[in-house]
Amino acid sequence: MTTSLPGPEALSERLVASVTAALEVAAVELGRRLGWYRALDGAPATAAQLAERTGTDPRYAREWLEQQAVAGVLAVDDPAAAPEQRCYALPPGYGAVLVDELDPLYTVPLAWAAMAFVRNVPRLERVYREGTGLGWAEMGRDAREAQAAANRPFFAGPLGSEVLPALPDVDAALRAGGRVADVGCGLGWSSIGIATAYPAARVDGFDVDTPSIEQARAAAETAGVADRVTFTVADVAALGERDGGYDLVTAFECVHDLADPVGVLSAVRGLVAPEGTVLVADEKVDETFTAPGGDVDRLMYGYSLTCCLPDGLSTRPSAGTGTVMRPATLAAYAWEAGFAGVDVLPVEHDFFRFYVLRPG
Repeated sequence: MTTSLPGPEALSERLVASVTAALEVAAVELGRRLGWYRALDGAPATAAQLAERTGTDPRYAREWLEQQAVAGVLAVDDPAAAPEQRCYALPPGYGAVLVDELDPLYTVPLAWAAMAFVRNVPRLERVYREGTGLGWAEMGRDAREAQAAANRPFFAGPLGSEVLPALPDVDAALRAGGRVADVGCGLGWSSIGIATAYPAARVDGFDVDTPSIEQARAAAETAGVADRVTFTVADVAALGERDGGYDLVTAFECVHDLADPVGVLSAVRGLVAPEGTVLVADEKVDETFTAPGGDVDRLMYGYSLTCCLPDGLSTRPSAGTGTVMRPATLAAYAWEAGFAGVDVLPVEHDFFRFYVLRPG
């Protein structure tokens, strides 16, 4: 029995602080949806000015501005001024966190995702009782788009500038026009990021979610890479070796969602060329279960309860992995799928751990 738990009063205080934080997250999501952060970026405003810029109600704008200032997110020129006269500004550098969709510090999608996932709690009560699931298609557009937006800065930057260059054979193959299969590509930002970083490479993205693939195709057109990037609605486990020969097969933050991870990884072995590479990125959770746990584990268990485990259990039979897939779990799946082992790539990231699956 652990002895490091807080006392009742400390636990009560922690829950009150958590409720405050949850409501502040909701305010961030309102700021994103209403375009208020974007409208304030480089352009301070009173409540009336912000409302006029964004086509919103000035009384609601005033309340939000005051809340954001009290929460320490926005700066206010004169707190003692009349409410209608106070001018609010986005502090220097805060645009990276709240506005710039490609900046590594862009954190707003986490608030977006949290609100999307928490919204499903009444439905989760039902599936928890029934032992059923809740797939991405049922979670709705917000869940899908928030998840993609949260990972987009990594896919647009460090994936092509740090992670793939750390694999010399992969880097050389892609520079020479190599082929990539991006498994579980979602809205396609990973495929687009690879194609952007390697102008000669060709990338095929696969996902079972039709709306995600439709958005991915549109994004590839906008990014100007549609001539080298294709997206297909497909269960990779159903693809055969005839579809293989890829220099690189990737699975970014999706193995823990799979009902049949061993089946999919077995299919991945058929996709990759004999001298090719299989790269998996998944959550950087602790290697062993610890209670109380660290911040990353706490976050990932939250995601697992509200999203990933219900999604994984929406198809039966299911491995029921959940978001907190520790290295030993992935190694066991890879071994059963026919790989010889798993190596961890020495690339640092706050939330991801990168695995290279050794061929069997």
